[in-house]
Amino acid sequence: MLGRRSFWRDVIWLRLRHNKMALSGGLIVLGMFVLAAAASLVSGDPAAINVSQSLLPPSFEHPLGTDDLGRGVLLRLLYGARISLLVGFVAVGISCLIGIFLGALAGYYGGWIDTVVMRFVDIMLCFPTFFLILAVIAFLNPSIWNIMIVIGMTSWMGVSRLIRAEFLTLRERDFVQAARALGASDFRLIFRHILPNALSPVLVSATLGVAGAILTESALSFLGIGVQPPTPSWGNMLITGKQTLGSAWWLSVFPGLAILITVLGYNLLGEGIRDALDPRLNE
Repeated sequence: MLGRRSFWRDVIWLRLRHNKMALSGGLIVLGMFVLAAAASLVSGDPAAINVSQSLLPPSFEHPLGTDDLGRGVLLRLLYGARISLLVGFVAVGISCLIGIFLGALAGYYGGWIDTVVMRFVDIMLCFPTFFLILAVIAFLNPSIWNIMIVIGMTSWMGVSRLIRAEFLTLRERDFVQAARALGASDFRLIFRHILPNALSPVLVSATLGVAGAILTESALSFLGIGVQPPTPSWGNMLITGKQTLGSAWWLSVFPGLAILITVLGYNLLGEGIRDALDPRLNE
């Protein structure tokens, strides 16, 4: 236990601290959390309509302008940050749970279980993920919960492959053989001894997966089958911006920048964690 804590504290943290790319991504991600939390501190209803103030450019009263219904773009961006973070983390959580479970079974038991799981993974990878999501959403009510579940259930294949590969290398290690000789059950071997040592690549995949989930949700909302108005989402805010692009540039620029910066932050953080977890890198 002490060795594991020392590894994460002394090795990973030191590498992350000296990695400018990871620090930049971490600051962006932290900033997005702060903005999402600040939404509850800002007075006003993001769905409140005030037609008399429609399409106002950025000003002191409305720092990011207003949309065609007179709603403040800043307030809607803050509430949209909540939606994006919620979708990202819940969807990645679902995909990681499914991927870890199936990958652990395939990697630990091998044989026909490994064959069945991996062939199922290959079948899922044959379908373009985004079009598979579109097909499933078309048969469901387009709500935020359905979107999170569908994204999570169609993006677990990479995690399962990573976990399987780690289990294949760890299941014959001496510490696993020793625990098996002492009579440890398969459940204890999988979840107590092997899995904690196999989660490093999953952490990187999960960080990058949050960025992918946010992009997918924004794309679905932009197409009109994601988060439905009047609930603010960065994707459905872009729809309004597309309709008034020539006369109200701020409706497209600010939601687009929010998506760009957030996805960039998670990608930078994920790449930094990957570098920190690479044993070939030296301090």
